[in-house]
Formats: sequence, structure tokens, C-alpha cells
Amino acid sequence: MPTEPDPFPPGLASSAVVKAADALADATRRRAPCDPVRALFDEGDVASAYAVQRLGVQRGLAAGRRVVGQKIGLTSPAVQAQLGVGQPDFGALFADMAVPEGGVVPAGRLIQPKVEAEVAVVLGSDLPHRQCTVVDVLRAADFALPALEIVDSRVRDWDISIVDTVADNASCGLYVLGGAPVPLRDLNLASVKMTMTRNGDVVSRGSGADCLGSPLNAVAWLASTLAERGDPLKAGDLVLTGALGPMTHAAEGDVFEARISTLGSVRVRFAAEEGGSR
Repeated sequence: MPTEPDPFPPGLASSAVVKAADALADATRRRAPCDPVRALFDEGDVASAYAVQRLGVQRGLAAGRRVVGQKIGLTSPAVQAQLGVGQPDFGALFADMAVPEGGVVPAGRLIQPKVEAEVAVVLGSDLPHRQCTVVDVLRAADFALPALEIVDSRVRDWDISIVDTVADNASCGLYVLGGAPVPLRDLNLASVKMTMTRNGDVVSRGSGADCLGSPLNAVAWLASTLAERGDPLKAGDLVLTGALGPMTHAAEGDVFEARISTLGSVRVRFAAEEGGSR
């Protein structure tokens, strides 16, 4: 999984890694999904998938994008079982993925979006430890916020394995943060309750305990994993800790709102095409 060594040092990516990164990048440019990239690699070759992800991040940085943190995925035991994995994955968050709270996702911005509600944590100090503990996270974290993650697979029909989603930057799309930060000393993140609505109808429920037992456990896992890879979490980093409940499909005109106890609410709208019926 993520702690495996990267088989391709910087600048020495294999032809399969480059081909997969090119396919995903082309899908993003065209706003049209591509075939799964897992056929380019051995079954379950997560190390190569992370090499694809890293190449995509490097290309983003070279194009002037800015990394502001990380997202954690596959925190649900049910989803892990579906993909045949035993631990989460992660992907990079860029500044241009942020949508203002209460803002609008332009029509056509994404390919096949889905929405999930989660807890966002912002760090006040570095987390350099290869064996990071929840106590380390509590000391380092500055505050938490309610968040909506808008995931988006570049792979056709969400036909993904662990290799596909890791290569695809953990299916990152966009994210929305609530505007009222709460210090972690005032929270028990394992006990928070979440309700998410779409157009006023409840479509997802969950709790902090549904995210690896607590969102703090997820941050500790990510910090340990990234420190092992030599790229630790730093002060100021944003961490999306993983879904508190099931994700749901998003369509043009939909309005999503998540309420997380003690953290508040966060809302976003998907614009309709001009002349559309919604």
C-alpha cells in the first residue's frame, strides 16, 4: 500500500506510468472519461499507481498549481472490501480545487461528480513522525471545519480498482469548506454526527466513528505514511479526513448541504446548463 517504496525515482517514470498519467490528463482536459488504467500494470500494483499520481502532481506544480494539503480516501470498511484493500489511500489537494462555502460548481467543470461529507483538519505545526499518534495530531492540529468533498473519477463509469483511483489522485475533484473553524480541544471528532441533504432530501448519514473510528485516526495514518515517504505533513496543510457516510451522485442544479454536530454546516450548488430545465 502507500508505504511501499516508489519504484520510479524522480525523472525515471516507466512508459506505463507516463501512459497512464497522459490518459488521465487527457480525460481531464476533454472533460470526457477514459478507460481504466489498471490494465497497464500488474494486478494490485499500488506502488506504480502512486508513481502515476506523483507524476500528475509534478505536472500540476510545473503548470503553476499550488498544493495546499491532502485528502484521505477509502476510510470506509465497506469500500475497502469492495476494492480489496485493507487501508486508506491519499491524494493531493490543489488550491484551485477549492469552492467557496455556499458557492457554485460551474456546469461542465467535472466529468461524473459525487459528493460526500467529511471533517477537514488544518494543521498548526508539522507532523514529521513516521509513527504518528493521535496525541501528535491533537498537538499539531489547529482547527477543524465541516467539508464537502466533490469526488470525480476520470475513469469511465467509475469502473475503478485501487490502482485506478490511486493513479487518478484518489479521485479528487473539488472541495468546499465551512467558514467557522472550531479548535480541536473543543471537539470529540469520533462522536460527531453528520447528515447530508440533496435538494432538501436526506441522502447520507454517518458519524466520526465511521471514518477509521475517528477522523483523528485517519490523520495519524496519513501523517505516518507521508513521513515514511519523506514528504511529511506541514504546518498550514489542509487534510480532508475521509467520508463520514455514503457518497451520492451530483447532477446539474443540485444543492447539497451537510450538517456536522459541533462543527456546523457547509453548502454548495451545482449550476445548471443555460437553457436547461433545472
